[in-house]
Amino acid sequence: MQRVLITGGAGFIGSHLAESLVTEGKEVFVIDDLSTGSLANIAHLRDNPNFHFTKGSILNSADLEPLVDQVDFIYHFAAAVGVELVVRSPVFTIENNIRGTENVLAAAAKRKTGLLLTSTSEVYGKSEHESFREDDDLLIGPPTFGRWSYACSKLLDEFLALAYWHEKKMPVFVVRLFNTVGQRQTGRYGMVVPRFVQAALRDEPITIHGDGKQTRCFCHVTDVVRALVALPKQPRAVGQVYNIGSTEEVSIHELARRVKRLTESRSDLRLIPYDQAYAKGFEDMRRRVPSIDKIYQLMGWRPTKSLDEILQQTIEFQRAEDIQADRRGRN
Repeated sequence: MQRVLITGGAGFIGSHLAESLVTEGKEVFVIDDLSTGSLANIAHLRDNPNFHFTKGSILNSADLEPLVDQVDFIYHFAAAVGVELVVRSPVFTIENNIRGTENVLAAAAKRKTGLLLTSTSEVYGKSEHESFREDDDLLIGPPTFGRWSYACSKLLDEFLALAYWHEKKMPVFVVRLFNTVGQRQTGRYGMVVPRFVQAALRDEPITIHGDGKQTRCFCHVTDVVRALVALPKQPRAVGQVYNIGSTEEVSIHELARRVKRLTESRSDLRLIPYDQAYAKGFEDMRRRVPSIDKIYQLMGWRPTKSLDEILQQTIEFQRAEDIQADRRGRN
C-alpha cells in the first residue's frame, strides 16, 4: 500500500487520515467535491509532493476512475454528513451514499484494488443492547421517517462491499465509526461537540436536542485514524466489519455541563424538542455504545484519550480559530 486514494479526503476525518498517511511516506490522492469538505482542512498538505488533490465527484466516472487506476488501496469516506443534512436533503443522502459507493467499488474491482469502507454506528438503529456488536441484529425505523435513510443507505453500502469480497474476491474492510471528534470538525451539520463548544465560548445558549438523556461515546480522531491505518495491514480483517469508537458513555445533557465547566462559560442550557430541531416525528437513538472487543482482539486497538482530554483539546482549537477569525475581521 504505497499509493492511496481517499474519497472525501478534504473532510474532517479524511484530512486527518491523509496527513497520517503522508507522514508514513505514502503517496496520497484525494478526491472531494467540497460539498461538505474544505480546502482549509488540507491546506497544510498541498505543497507536499506526495499529496495530490482533485476537486471532483465520485458520481462522475471521469473524475473517479483515473485516480482509482493508479492507486494500491482506497479509503472510501465520501458520503452525506450530519443529521441536519440528512433530514434536509434525503435525496442527496441516498443517491450520494449508494451511487457513489457503487461507482467506487466497480472501479476498484477492475484490478481488485483493496478498499476500506467507512460506515456508521447509525446502522444499529434503535437497538437497546448494552453495547453494539458487529454481529447484532439491526433495528431500523420505518421509511416514513427520513432520518433512517442515512442508516439504510450506509447499510446497503456494507452489503454491497461485502458482496464484492465474496463474489469477486476484492479485498474489502468495513468499519462502523462512532461519534468521532477533534480538530477541524465543524458544527455546521449538527455535530454536537463543536456546536456546544462554539456556543459556550461565546456565552450563547447551549441547545440540547430532545431531553438530553440520550447517551453517546466520543472518540478522538487521532485514535480513529490510528485504527484506520492499521486495519488494512491485517489479513484476517478482510471481509469483516469492525466497530471503531470509545466506550466512555455520557449523556448529552452531561456533555453540555462539562463543556460549560471547562470553558467557564455563562451559557444557559436549553432543551429543544426534536420536532423543533429537525422535523416532525424525528426519532433518535437513545444509546450508542460500541463493543470494541473484536478490533481489540485483532490488533490490540483501543482509544487512548478520555472525554475530558478530547473536550479540552477541542476547546483550545476553537479558541485559536476564533482568535484568527477576529484578526481577519479587523484587517
